[in-house]
Amino acid sequence: MPDALIPRRILFDNPVAFDARISPDGAWYSWIAPVDGVLNLWIAPCGHIDEGRPLTRQTVRPITWHSWSNDSRHLLYFNDRNGDENIHLYAVDPAGGAVRDLTPLDGIAARWFIGSPDRPGEFVIGLNDRDPRWHDAWRLDLATGERTLLWENTQNLGTIGFDWTHRPRWARSETPDGASRLWRIEDGELHPWRDIGYEDSLATRPLFFNRANTHLHMLSSLDRDTAALLRIDWASGEESVVAEHPDADVADILWDAGTFEANAVAAEVLKAEWFHRAPAVAADLAHLEGALPGFEFAVAEQSRDDRHWIVMAHRPEQAATYLHFDREARSLVEICRARPALDAYHLAPMRPVEGRSRDGLQLVSYLTLPASVAGDRPERPLPMVLVVHGGPWGRDAYGYRGDHQFLADRGYAVLSVNYRGSTGFGKAFVAASIHEHGAKMHDDLLDMVAWAVAEGIADRDKVAIFGASYGGYASFLGATFTPEVFCCALPLVGITNLQTLLESIPPYWAGFAEFMYRSYGDPRTEEGRRLLAERSPIHRVDAITKPMLIAHGQNDVRCKVAESDTIVAAMQARGIPVTYIVYPDEGHGLTLPANRLAYWAIMEAFLARHLGGACEPVGHDLEGSSHEIRAGREDLAGLGIVGAG
Repeated sequence: MPDALIPRRILFDNPVAFDARISPDGAWYSWIAPVDGVLNLWIAPCGHIDEGRPLTRQTVRPITWHSWSNDSRHLLYFNDRNGDENIHLYAVDPAGGAVRDLTPLDGIAARWFIGSPDRPGEFVIGLNDRDPRWHDAWRLDLATGERTLLWENTQNLGTIGFDWTHRPRWARSETPDGASRLWRIEDGELHPWRDIGYEDSLATRPLFFNRANTHLHMLSSLDRDTAALLRIDWASGEESVVAEHPDADVADILWDAGTFEANAVAAEVLKAEWFHRAPAVAADLAHLEGALPGFEFAVAEQSRDDRHWIVMAHRPEQAATYLHFDREARSLVEICRARPALDAYHLAPMRPVEGRSRDGLQLVSYLTLPASVAGDRPERPLPMVLVVHGGPWGRDAYGYRGDHQFLADRGYAVLSVNYRGSTGFGKAFVAASIHEHGAKMHDDLLDMVAWAVAEGIADRDKVAIFGASYGGYASFLGATFTPEVFCCALPLVGITNLQTLLESIPPYWAGFAEFMYRSYGDPRTEEGRRLLAERSPIHRVDAITKPMLIAHGQNDVRCKVAESDTIVAAMQARGIPVTYIVYPDEGHGLTLPANRLAYWAIMEAFLARHLGGACEPVGHDLEGSSHEIRAGREDLAGLGIVGAG
């Protein structure tokens, strides 16, 4: 194996291909791949990937998700213009490649509700053009683009559910205490169905009906800790448990493509586990497990007759691979891979580890050591990067991680922790995070850092903290609340003031606002404002003593750029050194490959200075990036980032 560093470009430039799908009629493959450096839709006849051709030619904003219409006559995708999350829905004709904007309205965030095989030429979308806070439901004719109003959302409903005839059947609204109420819709009228307490709100939600529209599937943590899959008789209300796992929420469901009944269910504690298998698919899943040893896999797409599956497989040492599984022929054929160039390099395994918080909670975490480390511990403690996931209502999982591979390749131990509030581990684990932002949630991170030090994994004096969104907030906390633990902090699109965060959430998050207030603290009350101030890094700027690399997207609507602007200004007013980079054409994260490459090049040089790891020369990896250096230009020049921005 080569001793050279894995080039940043192989890890963070556009993938070669991903998001492979199959049309409902089984005739076409589709996937996303670059055209002149921008991610676009591609298409090929099923079984003939070598005949692939680009279907769209976007020149600026990449396409990152797509889906087929049920009649196999259109490909659909969402996109915004500059990261501002004013999202439009587009349709593409697979034959001619003509692209139509199906939602040509200013200042909207279009939402997908449902598309039905029983009404293949149409689907239901949500639009917030009437009131930016709430989405009305519209039936959209794919051939003509004509819209018909199905439900005017004057009742402040966060979600509206439909059956396969596109008839509204249920809805969900938020209550002032951060809980939720479910409604049945009968003859166009709302009727209270059941109340969902705050603790159950994240894990409990209706999914969709079976094909006969007689039974509703639902995830529910009501009367249990972990979310189970329920099947509810819509006429009688009788419930049955399809599957439940004692230690984790239901995480993935394989549906029968004809009946829309659950054929298999997966959950994940340390790794994903298909723990419920119907006889109809048991042999198929066993075949895939035998053909893909060591891989995590999921069925990403199914043909209408359920004969053809698109399987997405990955493992820590291999990025996403997409395969065509013919269930009848028992053949498994690779369609495309996201990053095949990584085959030339020695990638590192990921190790699930379980620690304990100081008050006894189990903290499922993932550790990646440099590939040169033979066992589960290095010969001597390594510099370590703590990578904190966003959300906070999300989770880290086992599998391929480009950031883990990159940092481990540079000689660092890499640790990701599922702190309290992370989802997937039951409602009690989420409830343990109430009002604990900047407190016990941060303590969980510190406890796992202490574990890594005690285990001889991490060098106590060389631990960096990095993350985006909530992970960015955690990085700011590391610099202001616990500067003695971390030698540097790298917040990306991070939060510095919890009150301004909650006061400036996007209007279409209105249906989630009360839950956030209950979780963080209520900015409308004196007690809530006091709590939010106590947990906000902006009020502890004087405690910053370690180097910081701060980055933000100018158009971020979730965590506005002012969150970083204000703390940088406060640091500069106090004469505290800081490096600050803003991307004028990005939002809540870095979407454009030139910006990603530039960021990781700067980050790599920054970490090399403060942790002492290996560093690839910058080379051409700043070219084409929009980044603006708003503070710390001299420091970056000292890192070899010359003429950057």
